[in-house]
Amino acid sequence: MDHAETVTFGGSGLDRAAELRGDPEEIVTRISEGRAETVVLWQGKPLVTGAARDSLVRLAPDHPVVIEAGGAPLLLGRGEAGKIILAVELEAWSPPDLDQTQLNAFSDPTEQWYPGLPEDYVFAELRRIMTRLSPRDAELAATARALFTWHSTHGYCSRCGEKSEIVQAGWQSRCPACGGNHFPRTDPVVIMLITRANKVLLGRSPGWPDGMYSLLAGFVEPGETIEAAVRREVWEEAGIKVGQVGYLASQPWAFPASLMLGCHGVALSEEITIDPAEIEHAAWFSRDEIMQAFAGQHPLLNPARKGAIAQFLLRNWLADTLD
Repeated sequence: MDHAETVTFGGSGLDRAAELRGDPEEIVTRISEGRAETVVLWQGKPLVTGAARDSLVRLAPDHPVVIEAGGAPLLLGRGEAGKIILAVELEAWSPPDLDQTQLNAFSDPTEQWYPGLPEDYVFAELRRIMTRLSPRDAELAATARALFTWHSTHGYCSRCGEKSEIVQAGWQSRCPACGGNHFPRTDPVVIMLITRANKVLLGRSPGWPDGMYSLLAGFVEPGETIEAAVRREVWEEAGIKVGQVGYLASQPWAFPASLMLGCHGVALSEEITIDPAEIEHAAWFSRDEIMQAFAGQHPLLNPARKGAIAQFLLRNWLADTLD
């Protein structure tokens, strides 16, 4: 797909400044010279501003909120005017009247304000605002969220169990005991636009909101090609045999740490036999039905979720722009 990188979280062309990751002195110098800016996260939520929550806030490295976060910042890349872009996460702060049930929910509508910041600076759930952000802001927020999530679950060496230390400006974890080096993990996931004639296969998982369906998806297993993963996952989840498979587009998905590999597969069979341990329901839907769903007029299907690669692939299928 010529326009594959227009998917949310893709295509901003961020210069990740990898050559600076192993040069902490240069990073400190740039900070001291005012050639750095910092994005802030709390509980995976980026600090954003604007009436539509459509702009990622960048604070000076010596801002009180950044100091409050503590710890060495992570290096995300190089931005405008050559400034490096750092990221910190507020770990110790807990806002008053916090509704814990909403945090990390499927769609968290709550926003949190940190004392001392402008009133329109708030922490907002990235999945809720992702389509409002510019491609650059979306990539920065997703990258920061993915890195902090990885570090939160990989504080100890997987070889010997000793506490590890963060190096390479956040892009590596090193064990001082055994010398093991560990790197942020991204899990490859295939997500499949499976078609047969004028129909597309959709399914839903238990616990999803009523009316929510999506393309089938699953993790790529060790020793497996993308094409084989597509065929295996569709067979396991829906009992459908798939023939030709082609790659379409990818999307970083930091919920928590996946790379979605969008593919198109042609079904060789139509009868569905779901595995209830995998999905709750699956069905074939016509182009007309998908168009109705996009318009919010289908009696069963909700509109595909904006920002997700499933919606991107379905929209291009409807427009005949997959190639």
